[in-house]
Amino acid sequence: MRKKTAMDIIGQSDKATLYSISFEIDGTTEFEKFVAEFEMNASYNGDYQRIIAALQAILRLGALERFFRPEGKFYDSVSALPIEGGQLRLYCLRISEQIVIIGNGGVKTTQAYEQDPKMYGYVLDLQRFERMLKRNLEEGHVHIEEKELTGIEDIIFEI
Repeated sequence: MRKKTAMDIIGQSDKATLYSISFEIDGTTEFEKFVAEFEMNASYNGDYQRIIAALQAILRLGALERFFRPEGKFYDSVSALPIEGGQLRLYCLRISEQIVIIGNGGVKTTQAYEQDPKMYGYVLDLQRFERMLKRNLEEGHVHIEEKELTGIEDIIFEI
């Protein structure tokens, strides 16, 4: 079953733009779902605060490679926040030093995300979304202009 997906800006600065994907089914961004689940969760407050601090640093300094933990496959841009330890992970696509697309995340309870159906689903969604985004970039429907993706307002990505 294909899911219809769009992108929303969730943060922007002189250095970077943070986007998050949202599914047409509920219209809530994946990042909003992550925040709703973990913002008030005392068990993971430290991990959650590290992730929020990393996102704030990205907005201040840009999406520097050192802020991201590579998580996906060799051919994709899937990364996780935070770079240092903790049990909580937020999955994202680092498109450039100025553009990040944030997905969802959760508590890491297994050695690899592939072993957890929920986490694997979040990563698969980002991998599929990235393939569609790359196709739209190649076809000229979407453009990268410094720290923004233009043309995304009119596109519903089916992943």
